[in-house]
Amino acid sequence: MIANLYGGGGVEAVLFDMDGLLVDTEPLWYEVETEVVERLGGTWGRAHQERLVGGSMRSTVAYILEVTGADVPPETVAGWMLEGMRSRLARGVELMPGADELLTEVRDAGLRTGLVTSSGRVLADAVLGTIGAGRFDVVVTGDDVARHKPDPEPYLRAARLLGLPPGRCVALEDSPNGVAAATAAGCAVVAVPSVLPVEEAPGRLVVGSLKELSVERLRALFPDPEPPSRIP
Repeated sequence: MIANLYGGGGVEAVLFDMDGLLVDTEPLWYEVETEVVERLGGTWGRAHQERLVGGSMRSTVAYILEVTGADVPPETVAGWMLEGMRSRLARGVELMPGADELLTEVRDAGLRTGLVTSSGRVLADAVLGTIGAGRFDVVVTGDDVARHKPDPEPYLRAARLLGLPPGRCVALEDSPNGVAAATAAGCAVVAVPSVLPVEEAPGRLVVGSLKELSVERLRALFPDPEPPSRIP
């Protein structure tokens, strides 16, 4: 049970991934990646995108340069990527099914909230402009950490900013990299797979959609510890 793995005591915060979990940006990333790779003279496919889900801009750019063999500065490629995503996000972004309702329910229940994304601050701010920055108590982006998912640093930072132990937080993720990061940090984990599958594992709940989640179900991940046995 998750309580045994993470110490129980009840959930106090819900930490949300962004791309592919809260907002349907993975198709946009695929468009931008394809555009940039073709600009560099290469070709791109779904198998390439799957290598990058849940990763950072740095790892994305490094992989694109590896695939294309192009002799272009990484910062130039990153600039093309950011501009491509900015222009698309400016047209609006679609929330994933159940995301708006779950965010509202979590906030109404008095739980703390955090956004923990591998995307940079510029892109996170663009998304927050659509879904509402005020819905999150803390925001951790790829620009705020030295090590990115699957390293636990992003989730450890979010918990620290909230003033909570990671074991009082439940992380909602869509990718294996994100799940690995949250697990390593000591959070309870709910996986809602998007591009890549996420396997069932002890202490991990896997669902098909955010519509399957509620505050009651999140709280059920942290059952109250059994009272001590009475001494006769």
